[in-house]
Amino acid sequence: MTLILRNVRPWGGENCDLAIVAGRISARGLALPRGSKEIDGGGGLILPGLHDHHLHLLATAVRRQSVSLAGLTSGEQIHAALAAAPGASLRAVDYDERACGLPDTRLLDSWVPDRPLRLADRTGALWVLNSAAMQRLASRELPAGAERDGQGHPTGRFWREDRWMRSAFPAALPDLAALGRSLAAVGVTAVTDATAHNGPEEAGLLAGSLPQRLTLMGSEALSAGNGYALGPLKLLIDERDPASPEGLATRIGIARSQGRAVAAHCVTEAELALYLAALELAGGVRRGDRVEHGGMVPAEFISLLSAAGLTVVTNPAFIHDRGDRYLSEIAPDQQEHLYPAAALVRSGVPVLAGSDAPYAALDPWLAMRTARDRLTAAGVSLGPAQRLNALGALRLYCRGDLTVGAPADLVMCAGDLPAVLRDLSMDRVRLTMIGGRVVHHAP
Repeated sequence: MTLILRNVRPWGGENCDLAIVAGRISARGLALPRGSKEIDGGGGLILPGLHDHHLHLLATAVRRQSVSLAGLTSGEQIHAALAAAPGASLRAVDYDERACGLPDTRLLDSWVPDRPLRLADRTGALWVLNSAAMQRLASRELPAGAERDGQGHPTGRFWREDRWMRSAFPAALPDLAALGRSLAAVGVTAVTDATAHNGPEEAGLLAGSLPQRLTLMGSEALSAGNGYALGPLKLLIDERDPASPEGLATRIGIARSQGRAVAAHCVTEAELALYLAALELAGGVRRGDRVEHGGMVPAEFISLLSAAGLTVVTNPAFIHDRGDRYLSEIAPDQQEHLYPAAALVRSGVPVLAGSDAPYAALDPWLAMRTARDRLTAAGVSLGPAQRLNALGALRLYCRGDLTVGAPADLVMCAGDLPAVLRDLSMDRVRLTMIGGRVVHHAP
């Protein structure tokens, strides 16, 4: 079966037709022979499909079934939102500690005393349980991340215990297929799940559950399998409770023995410094090693990253989603170092982008606009020296050539390249194709 895409402009070039056979581009030219099926592109732009290089699929899918506390700035607002939510138990996300400080069981009980409540903060690092939820754990041994007070009593706070929390409060598998459709609707054809604890269980849940091509980062327990590509070993470096450089170097050595690259969570300057020290102890950087986030990269680190050959996977949407908070909390002379893109690119550092969903917006086009404009949600400029041009912003997510033999992972947009670069909007996505199969076609 041959699918012909008529009247399209690859990367904004000359108008042509593309023939698709067995999931790949089989021919490119004018007036190609008629195919088994044809789609008229109307002279619109066609690009390689977008790749979200860093997100958390299970957490994103589950979050869609949760009560969002985003934007709520008082205890009264939070209480009202939780009281209005249906269900015998509640799962809430996006709590901002500026509302009522760092939460604990006592605070959650004041909001919801009669139903089990699990609350996640805006960063995803912290879970908090109310008394009704804690009672469900009476027969379970609490994990290492369960915080205790000076008398040894649990505070209800659980730090970086997503996997344990999921086992303690099992629920129906979230609708991953619906998440896949949402990604396809914005032109995403490939995703990299960057969850540090991914192992065989998570691979079994995720493989084949979405139409997108899937790469899985994860722990040492994760091995190659069907339905996904094996990604780097993920090192979750947390400034609040950092591992030693020697301990990280040991894990890097394990990754090398498995033939894997490594990727480290580096939001802060201290986390980045620790990662670089661990890499040096482990014998240096290897091809495919990555810095995830690069949330704070002072200028003196950029030459180190360039010389080492590390790839930085940045999250531009945080400038939009959290930028107004950064303006109030980050010193003005440090704001240029927040998620820097232009300085990294100028120094020859390979830069990719991911949403980090569910902790920032899933829409890659919003992230592209933010990489180009560096505007917060309130429209305030933040670190304007780090702006990329529109094409550079697009290439954070979109790379490759549409040549004969290339995989038919494509996104077709209304309008020409200048119009798409001007808007950088999901509204221009008309068709998304993965392996020659249409997974989204706008009316």
